[in-house]
Amino acid sequence: MRIETRHAIHYEQAKALGHDDLRRHFVIEDLFVLGEIRATLPHYDRNMLIGISPADAPIGFGPDLAELVGTDSCLERRELGLINIGGPATINSDNEIYRVSRFDVLYLGMAAQDEAILKELGSRETSNERKLYQYLVPDIVPTCQLLMGLTRLEPGNLWNTMPAHLHDRRMETYLYFDMDEGAFVNHLMGRPRATQNLIMRNPQAVLSPAQSIHCGAGTACYTFIWSMAGDNQSFADMDMVPMEDMR
Repeated sequence: MRIETRHAIHYEQAKALGHDDLRRHFVIEDLFVLGEIRATLPHYDRNMLIGISPADAPIGFGPDLAELVGTDSCLERRELGLINIGGPATINSDNEIYRVSRFDVLYLGMAAQDEAILKELGSRETSNERKLYQYLVPDIVPTCQLLMGLTRLEPGNLWNTMPAHLHDRRMETYLYFDMDEGAFVNHLMGRPRATQNLIMRNPQAVLSPAQSIHCGAGTACYTFIWSMAGDNQSFADMDMVPMEDMR
């Protein structure tokens, strides 16, 4: 198991970073490696990302993560949301067996859940027609801090989260996937008047600190998982950025 720690970067520092350093601090390029578990712990609301890629044998984790967060077990003071982006899988947690299909979610902490609230957003005229599935939100399951879901763009649509927004009270992480070879998403981050871009390929994750906008446009339609943690669980807690303020 490989564990990586990322320390927080102030937005004034981020503006001064070159492209390679920007990727080093905010992009997780190899979260999924066959037969391995890889974890990244960013110091933004302590929202950990874990990529689990089993091969021909069961693969497990727990003690290594517990040591990282300073507890006797990895979920003693944490909660975990697992979204399956591969084929059918079996998860064993404390001798409880859960079978999950593609796009099913399992919540470990207070309950297990694979339902979702579906919101249809955007329009074809603005190239952002998409379906947003809210998996871990208060109306579905009473989590502690974690909010988690999945957004799928409809064929022929490219933009996500446009107009852009900020929420200084919590951070997000994104995992972009379901892209063909050679396709990518141009992910925008940074302050509204000093935007920076990151090319995201399949399947790569990006950290979105509270002070940063987040939106993107792909070369074709794609899917992404979003995860949030912070001061509240209000999905609508967004400070919208007027389009004319973007630079």
